Amino acid sequence: MRSSDDRDAEFRTFFETVEPRLHRALVAKLGWDKGREATSEAFGYAWEHWDRIRQLENPVGYLFRVGQSRSRTRKNPVVFARPVSSDHWYEPQLAALLGRLPQRQRIAVILIHGYGWTTREVGDLLGIRPTTVQSHLARGLDRLRRELEVTDCV
Repeated sequence: MRSSDDRDAEFRTFFETVEPRLHRALVAKLGWDKGREATSEAFGYAWEHWDRIRQLENPVGYLFRVGQSRSRTRKNPVVFARPVSSDHWYEPQLAALLGRLPQRQRIAVILIHGYGWTTREVGDLLGIRPTTVQSHLARGLDRLRRELEVTDCV
């Protein structure tokens, strides 16, 4: 078994060797700001999963894909149209309706639309795939719309 110092030194050597090349590739693909962010995301992922990454045949190619995926902007669909006004707007029934949703639907709706989490983050939390989270989210929103009789979704 390797010590944590050996692991750190091995990762540091990998980082110093690979970072310039990966950074250039991601900047070329995504532009300066997004490329820099994607490089950071890729190496953060590499550090968290170093025992697996170090065994890959092409870790740089894998991290290139990780950087691209993690820097992708996601569209957040509008749940329903909200009138423009300075008054705070809320639906009095919403808390009760959220409470009646199945647990995974409720978690997906609240974390994604209430707190701005991504489907990947919710999937990691629940131990399920992002596509499954998306299904729970869609079903939860459909049920809320039906219960609230919302017909005009933007």
